[in-house]
Amino acid sequence: MTINHHQLKHIETVIGQMIRFDRPADAVLSAYFREHSKLGANDRHIIAETAFGALRRLLQLRALIAPDKATPRRLALVALLKIHKLNVKELGEAASAGEKEWLGQIKGKVLPASLEVDAELPQWVIERLGEQTPEQVIALGKGLAEGAPLDLRVNTMKMKRDELLGRLQADGLECEATPYSPLGIRLKTKPSLAKHELFKAGVFEVQDEGSQLLGLITGARRGEMVVDFCAGAGGKTLLLGAQMASSGRLYAFDVSEKRLAKLKPRQARSGLSNVHPQLLASENDTKVKRLAGKADRVLVDAPCSGLGTLRRNPDLKFRQSPDSVAELNAKQASILASASRLVRAGGRLVYATCSLLPQENQDIVAAFLADHPDFKLVKMDEVLAEQKIPLQMGDYLELKPQLHNTDGFFAAVLEKNV
Repeated sequence: MTINHHQLKHIETVIGQMIRFDRPADAVLSAYFREHSKLGANDRHIIAETAFGALRRLLQLRALIAPDKATPRRLALVALLKIHKLNVKELGEAASAGEKEWLGQIKGKVLPASLEVDAELPQWVIERLGEQTPEQVIALGKGLAEGAPLDLRVNTMKMKRDELLGRLQADGLECEATPYSPLGIRLKTKPSLAKHELFKAGVFEVQDEGSQLLGLITGARRGEMVVDFCAGAGGKTLLLGAQMASSGRLYAFDVSEKRLAKLKPRQARSGLSNVHPQLLASENDTKVKRLAGKADRVLVDAPCSGLGTLRRNPDLKFRQSPDSVAELNAKQASILASASRLVRAGGRLVYATCSLLPQENQDIVAAFLADHPDFKLVKMDEVLAEQKIPLQMGDYLELKPQLHNTDGFFAAVLEKNV
């Protein structure tokens, strides 16, 4: 692999825009590619891989560049060296003689011992991870710094998983069944699937295996009334609807019209007729009050720091802060309390996040249970056994990339006393 002057310039510019951390990195990349629509597929691949690779290992790259300033140009050069394992010669005329000499010095540099750099996690995140050894923090950080696989969820209303596996393999796609979700398929590569006939026919959706498990532990059944309280674009809503075999009533609540709009074409493809999207003004909207005490199951996939999704969104660890997490904690507690009012006696409430921080997870659940003695925690092992999911967890679902090859997820199942 060799890099030309133009590719290096594009990588430098994209990294420079991403490390401002004023908007999501994927939005930066999408906008850049729209502005430079003549870039070929190979150039786009190199630019995206290198820029995201630099974000994933930004603390390490900065440490290598120190005491020099970590400019976008230097970050781009060192990222090519470390992430793509390029040697200095392969930079050809893209880099100056002075830059090549500097890179030669960087190549043999040994980093000083630092938990922050070794784990690729900011100090404030490490401090909030709870009781973990340095080795556990480093293993977690390394797991979060890897790229995520591409997982699909089969729509069981339209096809069985084994049949879909066979069809995809016949199309030349290398894939296998996911180890935990009975609905999941993991691809070895990341092809574009938006134009695939089976995607257009609603046979499958792209969904991380961990996200599938959150839907499955909700345990929705035929004929029930189920609420997806923070439905977003509806990935879990569609899973719940298929679990219900398109019967009963499934409400998809969200405060964002833009997110709910993305659910419409997905719902149309899925063939589900039991989904009722509802735009809320807030978690205390009158639409919520109308369903008080009526729902069999309520899933709260709460707004959170997203630190469990660093494999896909490596910029989040720099865009979040202790203050933003504290604001989220207040919102999480309020949403969970409001959603709990919908649950009927004997019904279940699932609280979930894609965070790894106890402040957003166990602490929120413990405070809720202290304020709501009419709810009790259902052990996660019991719930996983009900759904025939081969995982041992204890009280909560705690998925971690280095252990389960999923995004980082947390979930608790709470049951309302009869």
